Amino acid sequence: MYPPTPILYHSEVPFSPCTQEDILPPDILSIHCTSLTNTNEIFSKIIGQNHLGKKASRSTSLQLLQNLYSQKQQPGTKMIIVIADELDYLITKDRDVLHNLFMLTTMPFSKCILVGIANAIDLADRFIPKLQSLNCKPMVITFRAYKKDQIITILQERLRALPYIVFQPQAVELCATRVAAGSGDMRNALSICRSAIELLEAEVRDSFSNLNLSALEKIEDQPKSAATNQVNYMVRIDHVATALSKTYRSPVVDNIQSLPQHQQIILCSAVKLFRGRKKDTTVGELYKSYTDVCRSTSIPPVGIQELSNMCGVLSDQGIFKLGKSREDKLRRVSLNIDGADIIFALQGVRFFRNCLQ
Repeated sequence: MYPPTPILYHSEVPFSPCTQEDILPPDILSIHCTSLTNTNEIFSKIIGQNHLGKKASRSTSLQLLQNLYSQKQQPGTKMIIVIADELDYLITKDRDVLHNLFMLTTMPFSKCILVGIANAIDLADRFIPKLQSLNCKPMVITFRAYKKDQIITILQERLRALPYIVFQPQAVELCATRVAAGSGDMRNALSICRSAIELLEAEVRDSFSNLNLSALEKIEDQPKSAATNQVNYMVRIDHVATALSKTYRSPVVDNIQSLPQHQQIILCSAVKLFRGRKKDTTVGELYKSYTDVCRSTSIPPVGIQELSNMCGVLSDQGIFKLGKSREDKLRRVSLNIDGADIIFALQGVRFFRNCLQ
């Protein structure tokens, strides 16, 4: 809890005797609200931090604090900063406790500063409408979810500490894109990367268990750098895609995975086409990209009319946005879903992984 205007302006003549030595450091009390056996226990903990030398029950702790902060205190009494994590737990159990906790900070001689932490960013507005009328509405500082670029930067900083390359850049980007599109929780990104590394480790163990002794000796006889280059084990996009599937699952992904092969190739072609700043194209340009992918994978392409019909099917399923034109090849087409969902859905299959490269 902060004063109505949380600004301090300090002015003094240079070399004046006013120093920080006159300011007593505050006592700090950290409380994880979910660990409380009873929500009123938070007042008992504040009483204990105030070193009052009194034993109080849960029911009288609040009254003692209210009496304490209603009268002028002795000189040298320290401020107390209460850091309450998972503050919304007090709402779900007992709203009165939270109201009384906030009110302690507004009493005439209060020495209490409250710092509340909660996942509910609109906690004050939704659950405690009385706060503003009671003149104790807190200053709200919102920590936004991580964006894709921020997640990539953090992961790269972690990986840079290693003496070798562990992740393909595309694998890091896929992880960051998917997490940012969801909760933006950095813990999820780290958990997914850890799971992807475990998949790679299992793959490496399997590959070495299948090697015969003579092949293993040949690798060991080579210089370390050459052997490393030959094996070149890194976390790939398919590892991350598999790890993501354990964390995220959506009807869109299931739908993409159940599409016929040529419609999936069309989606791969669209993803490749929209990798830059381009957000839409014509059916004719998409057909050219599609035929290039088919040629590179030795798959006979369908005709442009059939591709246009498939685009219509994908539009009906909400995957494409398809415009109108007198000529099919001039119709504008764009993705109506996140391209990361397409990559996520298809990267587990080597054929489509090659299509997306």
